[in-house]
Amino acid sequence: MTKGNIYKLLQEEHIKYELTEHEALFSMDVLYDGELPHPESLAKNLFVRDKKKRCIALITVKGDKRVDLNAFSLRQGLKRLSFSTAEMLDEIMHLKPGSVTPFGLLSEDAERVDFYIDEDFIGGIIGIHPCDNTATVWMNTDDLLQLLAARGHHAHITKIDRKED
Repeated sequence: MTKGNIYKLLQEEHIKYELTEHEALFSMDVLYDGELPHPESLAKNLFVRDKKKRCIALITVKGDKRVDLNAFSLRQGLKRLSFSTAEMLDEIMHLKPGSVTPFGLLSEDAERVDFYIDEDFIGGIIGIHPCDNTATVWMNTDDLLQLLAARGHHAHITKIDRKED
């Protein structure tokens, strides 16, 4: 899926969204200098896998959270998770590092990916990349979850605690 495909899909599905264009962002540590319309709703997306690559997951959390993958794995009853490679991200979600997004689940190769979303997003809005890190789409989280579910990607809504430094 391209950025244009995402916009077209949202329009075809009559999903309301707000768009913020910006410089390419590669991490949450380097937010662009402009004003974000909803900074508290910005998502951080982690593409992870277990050692044997049997469990592949996308974890979406509030941008200001650090995730303890060991604690998350235990809570979800999963084998120990670690970050995936750029090659695996490209192969499965057709995304590049810095552009990870729940919209990547719309890739036809992403059926292997389990989607976990922080319960803090439910009932509010979420800011995610449209498969390209030069823009952020702000939309109702419920609309995102319904869009993904209609295409076979049901979210595991879970409590994700902040990792203590």
